[in-house]
Amino acid sequence: MMGRICLFVTLGFASRLNGQEIAPIQKLGTVHFATSCSPAAQPVFNRAVALLHSFEFRQAIEGFNATLKADSTCGIAYWGLALSAWGNPFAPGIKPAGQIAAGLDAVEHAKATGSKTRREKIYEGAVAFLYENAADIDQHTRLTVYRDVMKVLAAEYPDDVEASIFYALALAQSADPADKTYASQLAAGAILEKLALKYPNHPGIAHYIIHSYDFPPLASHALHAANSYSMIAPSMPHALHMPSHTFTRVGYWQESIDANRKSAAVSRRATSGAEELHASDYMMYAYLQTGQDRAARALLETIPLMVADFDPTKPSSAAPPQAGYFAIAAMPARYALERGAWNEAAHLPVNKSPFAYADAITYFARAVGAARIGDTVTARSAITELQRLRDELAPKEKYWTEQTEIQVRGASAWLAFAEGKKDEALATMSEAVAREDATEKSSLTPGPVAPAREMLGEMLLELNQPAEALKDFETTLTIEPRRFRSVAGAAKAALAAGESAPAKRYYAQLMKIGERGDKPGRAELIAARRLTGRS
Repeated sequence: MMGRICLFVTLGFASRLNGQEIAPIQKLGTVHFATSCSPAAQPVFNRAVALLHSFEFRQAIEGFNATLKADSTCGIAYWGLALSAWGNPFAPGIKPAGQIAAGLDAVEHAKATGSKTRREKIYEGAVAFLYENAADIDQHTRLTVYRDVMKVLAAEYPDDVEASIFYALALAQSADPADKTYASQLAAGAILEKLALKYPNHPGIAHYIIHSYDFPPLASHALHAANSYSMIAPSMPHALHMPSHTFTRVGYWQESIDANRKSAAVSRRATSGAEELHASDYMMYAYLQTGQDRAARALLETIPLMVADFDPTKPSSAAPPQAGYFAIAAMPARYALERGAWNEAAHLPVNKSPFAYADAITYFARAVGAARIGDTVTARSAITELQRLRDELAPKEKYWTEQTEIQVRGASAWLAFAEGKKDEALATMSEAVAREDATEKSSLTPGPVAPAREMLGEMLLELNQPAEALKDFETTLTIEPRRFRSVAGAAKAALAAGESAPAKRYYAQLMKIGERGDKPGRAELIAARRLTGRS
């Protein structure tokens, strides 16, 4: 019977068990989480855990509630409800009060119901640490305690595959973004890669490998998982999107576009507005890296349709509400800045959101665009708003305070440059570079709206220092491989510095990156075609 139960979860062939509806026809991957619950509840629970592994939180919550209908004494189902209430573990920022309250309610129900085994008690005790005393203990400390309890659980029950998977996830999500050794992420990846050999159809293993290695030095290790996850759980919009995290980190732009097209289409059918917006932001980024500006423009024009399906009050899928708001701000900013359309950037409309770091994107783009056309009044006004948003974030959001501070310094550098203060401009931009080098991007975004070191390279080119500019473009490309503006900048800098071999190499690379780009397209591609003798 257990083999048949796993088959339901794996292939989605059946939507009924013993006459009871348990699932729509979906392909979710293979999950078996052994419990002390009734035989009728077990397949429903397995399906809910599979959904949880793909961060489909709304459906997972429905599944855990269905488990309780099948067996009201199944206390471990409340563990599932509590972990689902936490939402995307890689979403930035402090969890809002509503999520804490929902999780705490599930934790209290778990205690009232009681667990039948020591193992289930440890699961429930671990998740309780995420929510209890949230008003007095900071989020990272609670998350660290949760991670440590999951480590104990995985060690005590080495045959419990799910314990090891959830421990690896806890390692990855609790990692310090300033730790450039990536010790926690590498430890998580090692656990998951070993499990992947035995359980190649498990959705959580592939998913969490991608997240664990979602960093430039590690991303290539996730390519197998990236190529597998969308086939393991093709019914899940997030499973279709997640491979693009790896593709973005290694510069596989068309693969990212293709993955996010599929994800956006499934999200649209599911009216998952935040997920569609998030996938579209990654797609926008990839279109712009390949010079497919007409396709990027067409995508930009669909934002109102996506916003119509975006309800931030609904239980979330993988993409939390802030991902939707972030994408709404980021896509038009990227479209202007990546194309060097400074006047467009300077006049971007501001759409206020509940998240200061999303609003900061627009003001940053306005400030940079205005400074680069010499409109110092508009630039200064936008920087003032950026500083206000940074101060608003400062009391609680350490990560986003720093990201906004990097934007303040980058924009201030261009303002100083516009005012003729060249030394101040270089010094301030160098400060932005140092701060950006010391942190990591959030999974909320495919990359910075404008990398600080790339902007430093462009500033050095403006100051006729091409050799120094080339170094900064090349360093940027070690972090953001095959990034259009950095490759174009490196080609231009090498040519100006009299380095003909590197110039030819970078112009050839730009032609390759832009082979699907618009024609005649951007000035950089026109120059590349002319200098390489290609049409």
